[in-house]
Amino acid sequence: MFVGSPQKDISSSFSPAMDDEYEKLIRRMNPPRVVIDNETCKNATVIQVDSANRPGILLEVVQVLTDLDLIITKAYISSDGGWFMDVFNVTDQDGNKIMDDEILDYIKKVLGPDSCFTSSLRSVGVKPSDDHTAIELTGCDRPGLLSEVSAVLTHLKCNVVSAEVWTHNMRAAAVMHVTDEETGSAITDPERLTRIKELLCNVLKGSNKSRGAKTVVSHGVTLTARRLHQMMFADRDYERTDDDVLDEKQRPNVEVVNWYDKDYSVVTIRSKDRPKLLFDTVCTLTDMQYVVFHANIDAEGPEAYQEYYIRHLDGSPVNSDAERDRLMHCLEAAIERRASEGLKLELCTTDRVGLLANVTRIFRENSLTVTRAEVTTKDGKAVNTFYVQDASGYPVDPKTIESIRQTIGQTILHVKGSSEESKPVVQESPTRFLFGGLFKSRSFVNFGLVRSYS
Repeated sequence: MFVGSPQKDISSSFSPAMDDEYEKLIRRMNPPRVVIDNETCKNATVIQVDSANRPGILLEVVQVLTDLDLIITKAYISSDGGWFMDVFNVTDQDGNKIMDDEILDYIKKVLGPDSCFTSSLRSVGVKPSDDHTAIELTGCDRPGLLSEVSAVLTHLKCNVVSAEVWTHNMRAAAVMHVTDEETGSAITDPERLTRIKELLCNVLKGSNKSRGAKTVVSHGVTLTARRLHQMMFADRDYERTDDDVLDEKQRPNVEVVNWYDKDYSVVTIRSKDRPKLLFDTVCTLTDMQYVVFHANIDAEGPEAYQEYYIRHLDGSPVNSDAERDRLMHCLEAAIERRASEGLKLELCTTDRVGLLANVTRIFRENSLTVTRAEVTTKDGKAVNTFYVQDASGYPVDPKTIESIRQTIGQTILHVKGSSEESKPVVQESPTRFLFGGLFKSRSFVNFGLVRSYS
């Protein structure tokens, strides 16, 4: 096992090119090791990843598991010094162990020695493509927004082949992949792209001139979920307004304190559990330039508990009340963005041009607003998931849903369930885990040397 100086010391003295060569050397000397165990744990597959440490590696590993739609029920993370070790307990969507050899072999391939001399991990789940154009949108949220955007794209002879839409705190963000209606390929004409950007930007601005709207068109590689986090973060959706009346019990409970003896900031998060929760929090910490040195995750019940020991890239802990508050609000926002608010509807049918515009128009005409959406097409089939709410804030009327299903087709549109009210989370010590025996000193267990900023 290679154990060297912390990564921050290495990166401060090497040029980017030297960093890359150094990383290759270290990975040759210490190739990543992946151990998958289906025997030790009764109700989960245990995946252990050991590797030379480098910035961003935790997010990359979590991304691999998330892209495979695996549920992470427990996790232990340690990356102090030059070595990185993760242990994950994972299941499939039905709560079963992972027994599919193809999936297990894939995990070993992309996380193990075969990835040693490439940067494939950095683009897991992202497939560069010349057959579609990526459109990124941010703006003020309002009822019918997705319907208006889809209608504009249809009018401009664009076909939406995939999309993901998030709304949070009166802001909306979307990443949409579109093709030319006639050719089925990417749109490359500069004048046409400019026209698309202008019209979409006008839709996103609406009548609200106080907050900006942004449209970006590209053919580059985009990891959708991470881009949505980055876009909403840049749009400051984490800023609360005075008239924000969301019940405090429905919000994640996020605390940040400093452990001064070790120069760590300790972040604890208690929230309702849901798929991809770990990715969302790790993604946000990474993009805010924090390094996770240790972490422990427990999500075996309806609530999830996450505990992170972090520092800045420069090695310092959180160093002011303002920074602490901003970090807390950003993590709350990261968790809330993908929260499944509203009634879940799933549409499955033969894909056709204008399908998204037609469906969302019907939602709008029936006074439903889309809070989140995932649009996918494969082999001529469209599978779209929508989370909808009544535009007036009242519970969705079952009669309205039944009317919509009759209009669209009862065999095409299915009701998959509704979100439950968040349950109050039992308050526990912010150092409940303490990594078993890793930091088991009397002073820390008693929390005597951890002081709050307040």
